[in-house]
Amino acid sequence: MEFTDWPLINEALAHGDLDANNFQHIPYLQNQITARGFDLVPGPASIVVPTGVYSARVPSLADLPEGGTIAIPNDPSNAARALFLLEKAGVIRLKEGAGITATVLDLAGNPRNLRFVELDAAQLPTSLPDVDAAVITLNYAVLAGLDPKTALILEDEHSRWHLVWATRRDNAEDARLKTFIDLYRSPEVKEFILTRFDGTILPTW
Repeated sequence: MEFTDWPLINEALAHGDLDANNFQHIPYLQNQITARGFDLVPGPASIVVPTGVYSARVPSLADLPEGGTIAIPNDPSNAARALFLLEKAGVIRLKEGAGITATVLDLAGNPRNLRFVELDAAQLPTSLPDVDAAVITLNYAVLAGLDPKTALILEDEHSRWHLVWATRRDNAEDARLKTFIDLYRSPEVKEFILTRFDGTILPTW
């Protein structure tokens, strides 16, 4: 089945049109469960589609200017993801206990007084001429012709925003699904991903 809208994928799973899906990280899934009331559960991890920080203006995060502008995704789970990546880079500091719903209101430290602009994820690559940096997931970055090797910082395979297999609660223990997922998480598939996608997709096993 082909979908043009992410929430429809979970809707199809919840209604029994799919037995499993593999397109979302746990923060997004949890947001969907809360917002839509889906009785879905996360299964094993699959891959990471890394998020990176890109800039057309500065060669490194250390060169971000005082009062500079950073574009981040405007959906809650990926906005938090962007902020945690910027914290990992030492650009900002989040309040203690800030979790997967963190927003710019959860900043505890912003030494360069950076300003944050929230945009639709697909618009982030085109925003680069207008901002000092943008936090972009590689699926959008690669489509826009950005080279992951030019990212100022890039997530690795240990990102907690890895994708997971999701199922309905009532079929989470289905032996056929478990066999399928085990086959997916095989050494052969791992080698294919590493070779075919050259770092733009990372296996988690």
